[in-house]
Amino acid sequence: MSAQTAVMQENAGRAGPDLNTQALRTDARRESLRLLALLSPSLLLVFAIIIVPIGWLLWLSLFDEAGGFSAANYARFFEQASYIKTFVTTFKVAFIVTGACVLLGYPLAYMLSQLPRRAASICLIFVILPFWTSVLVRTYAWLVILQRRGLINSWLIDLGVISQPLSLANNFSGVVIGMTHILLPFLVLPLYASMKTIDTDCLRAGMNLG
Repeated sequence: MSAQTAVMQENAGRAGPDLNTQALRTDARRESLRLLALLSPSLLLVFAIIIVPIGWLLWLSLFDEAGGFSAANYARFFEQASYIKTFVTTFKVAFIVTGACVLLGYPLAYMLSQLPRRAASICLIFVILPFWTSVLVRTYAWLVILQRRGLINSWLIDLGVISQPLSLANNFSGVVIGMTHILLPFLVLPLYASMKTIDTDCLRAGMNLG
């Protein structure tokens, strides 16, 4: 009788971890289903306003009015010089604005991460301040500043630096300046959040190691 009891206890001991593992898997599956249920409204919204329009444009670009496959739209893109110029200008603006944001934002984010918490909070207000103003208002403000009779040209002429107003608005330079001003906070804030979590002892150790 004691031998049978020992065998039953041994089987129960072996089955115990398996039951716990199965229970944990069941709980994990339920947790995943709950998260999916919570995310379903936002996923449906993203699908409705992003995936569906992009898919519709892709369909229009690949199929003609009769529903047959056609690459005429892409052939027209390479045949028209204006399309290629627009494509190249878009990437040129993107690269220049990205470089300008990195050159301006990385040192700013590093400086903010090294400041005391109170001083960093005050400086972050000036970084976040553009978010409180509409993009349209900021665009008109840059037009006032950069136009031929704007503040910059007026100051440069008064100082004797230039004799004729510079063309800074409604051109490539104005677009780069305005886009850099709009997108700079989007680079500074994530960099600041990452740099703030770096242990300062690691920086000191890196300096000691050269």
